[in-house]
Amino acid sequence: MELHILEHSLKVASIEKEGIQICTHALIKLAFLASKTRCKFFSLTETPEDYTIIVDEEGFKELPQSEHISVADSTWLALNVVSGGGNASNSQPIGVTKIAKSVIAPLADHNISVFMLSTYQTDFILVRERDLPMVTHTLSSEFTLLRVVNGETVAAHNLGVTNGFVKPKLVPRPIIHPLSSPSNLFCVTSLDPDTLPSVATLLMDVMFYSGGPKEPGASSEDSSHIRFFSFSLIEGYISLVMDEQTAQRFPNNVLFTSASGELWKMVRIGGQPLGFDECGIVAQISEPLATADIPAYYISTFKFDHALVPEENIQSVIGALRTESTAQ
Repeated sequence: MELHILEHSLKVASIEKEGIQICTHALIKLAFLASKTRCKFFSLTETPEDYTIIVDEEGFKELPQSEHISVADSTWLALNVVSGGGNASNSQPIGVTKIAKSVIAPLADHNISVFMLSTYQTDFILVRERDLPMVTHTLSSEFTLLRVVNGETVAAHNLGVTNGFVKPKLVPRPIIHPLSSPSNLFCVTSLDPDTLPSVATLLMDVMFYSGGPKEPGASSEDSSHIRFFSFSLIEGYISLVMDEQTAQRFPNNVLFTSASGELWKMVRIGGQPLGFDECGIVAQISEPLATADIPAYYISTFKFDHALVPEENIQSVIGALRTESTAQ
């Protein structure tokens, strides 16, 4: 398989809920008027805590200066595993559990922190730019390493790092953070960019204006129903993650859906903000899922991590992860 190192230099930031009005104009421009910017990588995810934005340097310039925006201290690069060649966005997706043991676990073993973004099309593994030599050293025996330069995929140059690394000591990875599973059922979907103007008003409402305390379809007693919505526009491809009630607001035949109409349940990881320096969180979750051969999407945000698994697997997933959390 091939590991593509994408050319985007990325920033990861948190926008406080009370500051979203300050950023709405810039975010609408990035999401709906991409032709007016040079941004090629944009993702915005709303959780109960905040909005997390992942954006390339051109897109980052669009954001206003604000005390409501917190930016992670590093520049990040996106890695993408593909099989059969081609570029990352139109190749067959591999799935996060398929790369758990070949990419995510080895990086955790070498104490390299990762930030995951699964989309409808593929999975992006974000690593700090400064960690790239160690990343390539760690994964070069397993993958053909390629870099994307000016849109063209070329062989990654030797980064000059061939020795001096200590072989990692493999240790168990018990899950140490609290797990919870909201009551929502989620859809992972997409839409044709050409249809974006026809649903732009609805999407703006969902993204910025309908996040009040009462969610459509949620009773006031349903305290485990959470606000979660993710929109990504990456190299021209749109990905959406939303709960079932929100998806029902869209016109018929606009959203791409699988023939089975598959719905997903969420596992949230973290009882408090996780931070960016801790390693192995994604591995802790994805390895047990890979062992059980359960497909998953995985979305890291500024404060929490989120795994989406098929609805019918949620109880076995929770059971497996809680077993891992008590295994020392």
